[in-house]
Amino acid sequence: MFGKISLGSVGLVIGGMLTVVGFTAYGFGNATLNLAGMFYGIPILLGGLALKAAEIKPTPYSEMLSSDIETLRAVQATDTQNQIRNDVTRYRYGQDCHLDDSLERLGLSPTDEERPNLHHIREESHDGQYALVLQFYSPLFSLEEWEKRKDKIERFFGPNITAAIAQPEENEIEVALITVAS
Repeated sequence: MFGKISLGSVGLVIGGMLTVVGFTAYGFGNATLNLAGMFYGIPILLGGLALKAAEIKPTPYSEMLSSDIETLRAVQATDTQNQIRNDVTRYRYGQDCHLDDSLERLGLSPTDEERPNLHHIREESHDGQYALVLQFYSPLFSLEEWEKRKDKIERFFGPNITAAIAQPEENEIEVALITVAS
């Protein structure tokens, strides 16, 4: 639940309110409220600013999730698929982008400028098997470069995963992590 709430925004709101209360109390000569507002408000406000600067927003779904897919996910999704879905659909702090470490290990992130950018996800059924589809904006890595790393992607996100890589349009790459039938 807390991953769906921006801690930076919470810090800004609470810190801002406490700071305003502190300054107002200072103006009215209320030393106790003044100290509380200043000693708690300003640090929380600064912490909120720091978190906001290091914040990565959750990756949105490109399609609405149907109840059939939710049922399929509950039965077939691997721990890795669930972890990826949970990680990319919540606020993250102190990283450059979603899945930056994974992309680096797969050889798809030589520099920050060249790294593909995860912009949407979706969940679907591939021949009755649950699939988590990661949609990347990838102008500097071609479909062929992604396909060369297919085995590595399957090993990295496995076990019990097969990858299907597609290019629906120019500069777009979709990586479907499909559960292997057991």
